[in-house]
Amino acid sequence: MVVVGSGAAGLMACLALPVQLNVLLLTKDSRARSASRWAQGGIAAALGPDDSTEAHFHDTLAAGAGLCEPRAVRLLVEQAPRCVERLLSLGVRFDRQGGQLSRTIEAAHSQRRVLHAADQTGRAIVEVLQARVRERPRLHQHNDAVVLQLWRDGRRCCGLQLMAAGVVGWLRAGAVVLASGGGCRLFAQTTNPPLASGDGVVMAYRAGAALRDLEFVQFHPTALMIPGAPHFLISEAARGEGAVLHNLDGSDPVAAVGGGNLASRDEVSRALAEHMVRRGDTHVWLDLRPIGQERLLRQFPAILERCRAWGIDPLTMPVPVAPAAHYWMGGVQTDLQAHTTVPGLYALGEVASSGVHGANRLASNSLMECLVCAHQLEQGDLDLDLPRTVPVHRLAAPVAVTSSSMVAARDISRRIRDLCWTMAGVNRREDAMAMAQQQLQALAHGLDHRPELAWLKTSAPGDRHPVLPQAMGLLRRWVEVEHLCALGLLLLEAARFRRESRGGHYRLDHPAQQPFWRRHSRQQQGRAISSRPVGIEA
Repeated sequence: MVVVGSGAAGLMACLALPVQLNVLLLTKDSRARSASRWAQGGIAAALGPDDSTEAHFHDTLAAGAGLCEPRAVRLLVEQAPRCVERLLSLGVRFDRQGGQLSRTIEAAHSQRRVLHAADQTGRAIVEVLQARVRERPRLHQHNDAVVLQLWRDGRRCCGLQLMAAGVVGWLRAGAVVLASGGGCRLFAQTTNPPLASGDGVVMAYRAGAALRDLEFVQFHPTALMIPGAPHFLISEAARGEGAVLHNLDGSDPVAAVGGGNLASRDEVSRALAEHMVRRGDTHVWLDLRPIGQERLLRQFPAILERCRAWGIDPLTMPVPVAPAAHYWMGGVQTDLQAHTTVPGLYALGEVASSGVHGANRLASNSLMECLVCAHQLEQGDLDLDLPRTVPVHRLAAPVAVTSSSMVAARDISRRIRDLCWTMAGVNRREDAMAMAQQQLQALAHGLDHRPELAWLKTSAPGDRHPVLPQAMGLLRRWVEVEHLCALGLLLLEAARFRRESRGGHYRLDHPAQQPFWRRHSRQQQGRAISSRPVGIEA
């Protein structure tokens, strides 16, 4: 069994899989940079006496704008308290107040149900899971391993093509679990780590798996906006504890939005984007001082540290913020046991579309979804095909490394990301998306003829290619560029297909939500894009 990705979903999958299975955990990077680890705000579960799973259920449905799958949401909210108990038993230390688990509130939640570990909840969870995974028998982890494509033998997924340890080769596996994260690095302004290049979605699509709702991207309203600085997320929990948005003149940029500072993320992001365009501003301000110094120091130390590193002290001044791409609601379509439409291929976490998030994810449901869906691997019947030995047929020449090739890869990546941010970001329009699609198609045609990628098209199962160490970084960069381009084209196809506005998908030329479009979009290689009513999984 191969698990691709070592964020919360991949790590929990390793713990959930039967201990008699041999498990190979592949990590794209040797550094701890998964989106799960970066998650600040917390993890949602109905635990308080004033809360209920029913309230959590209805809050999730309301945020999802009619596209949540009720069975998936029901599974999430009912399993969430049990997952919290398991995390506590594994050693995760959530903040407490008066001996009880401390709970905060985030946008679109009706109750204080978000558990946290200061403002580094993802890190607290991932580090404990990593420690437990290292104790799992029959598990091997391989870092700096780049998966290039999935391997299909007939109908089923039977392994993958991998670049690791100086070799590009093919690895057979009984099944593959994709837990590779999302693709919000497609956008020039994003809170995501560099690894979030959408590899899993593109590879699954090319292997024949169905994608669902790829047009729905969540833009977080409050990312740090300083020239030259990364778009570091300023947690929504800060607004839950009293932080407020305002302009330089003190006016409220979300005054017209129902719920104000705690409206859903799509509404706040859209209001801020429109407000900044109208005024010609590059950002608004988030004032954390109403939270109070004592609580800021205790609950948001990482935010304070990161802001101070860029010359902003939230204890004495407001923080410049603007929307940035944060989370992809759509992904590889799965059922409640994480099966994709390709036998032998599973998907978990942000790479997957389990049906939980609908058109707009409820804050702090994503970490919980990773854990709940991974736990289903313990409950379901795994579709395994025991691997066989694969012969090595021939060797290929290593790829030549040139500085101009690396510069070209960076330039094309920047063009793709700028294009998707300006043409398919918070606000979308048909003519702009059509133009972006034409430009990406031209770039894709050029990538088809890049010598750095040509070997991918000729490599077949059984081939084994040596790669010089200095070429590894170059090959990886070009593969990421090609995946970003393919992901951008899939996004634009889905966004142009849905002629309405709903959740994280807003079209200036179709601003109203339409009853007909209470349907999922569906993309599958070799078939025209189509739609399926909510509640029909096939």
